[in-house]
Parts: sequence; C-alpha cells; structure tokens
Amino acid sequence: MSADRVEEVERAAAVGGVGEDEAVATMTATTTATTTAEATTMAATTSAVRYYSVAPGVRLNVRRGPGTGYAVVRVLPEGAMIPIFCQTPGTNVAGPYGTSNIWDNIDDGEFVSDAYVNTGSDGYVRPRCSF
Repeated sequence: MSADRVEEVERAAAVGGVGEDEAVATMTATTTATTTAEATTMAATTSAVRYYSVAPGVRLNVRRGPGTGYAVVRVLPEGAMIPIFCQTPGTNVAGPYGTSNIWDNIDDGEFVSDAYVNTGSDGYVRPRCSF
C-alpha cells in the first residue's frame, strides 16, 4: 500500500469512526470497482477499432471523400497501419487486393480505397458509414 493510501486509510478511520480494516476494505472495493469500470470502458474502445496494413511498398493517398474525384489530403507512408472506423461505397479502384468500390474511413473526412488495404476480405469488414 502506498504512503498516500496509508494516509487515506488513517483519515477514513479517524473521521468515519471505523476501524482500519473496515476502511481498507471500503477503499479496496471502491478502487476495484473504479478500476474495473475503467478497464471495461477501455477494452470496449480498443476492441472496437482494429488496425489494418496498407499493401507493401505502397504510399497510399488519403482523400477527403470516398472516391478518386476527391482531393488528396495526405499520403500514408509505406508500411502504414490504419484504423477503419466505417466503410462506404464509392469510386471503383483496382489495387493489389483486387478491384473494389469500398472506401475505408480512417479519420474524420479521410478515406482510402479498400483495394489497397489488407482486410482479409473482399467485402465489408466494418459497419457502413452513416453521414
């Protein structure tokens, strides 16, 4: 138990009129519940987003929308790993992983063609985007 915890236990015992063992048990239960809730929230957040690799040797254009007619906002470096938050249909593109009209939303207003992303599938692997 850290020095801070010892002081908290002593304060709880003095103020609350409870014994040291009871104060420790109460603090442990509170800390455990808080830590469990934080871990559950964190797990839900991290499990919701998975990272996928961009095709080897490719510097991938990131576009403002789901199609080749949208402006390029940045270029991903070779070996990039990207999150896919949602997917939407757009322009057909031929790439290393076939021809696809699926576009992956990787950030707010940023899309890449799924034909350049190794998702392990020719179809949708994430929910459809709802804009």
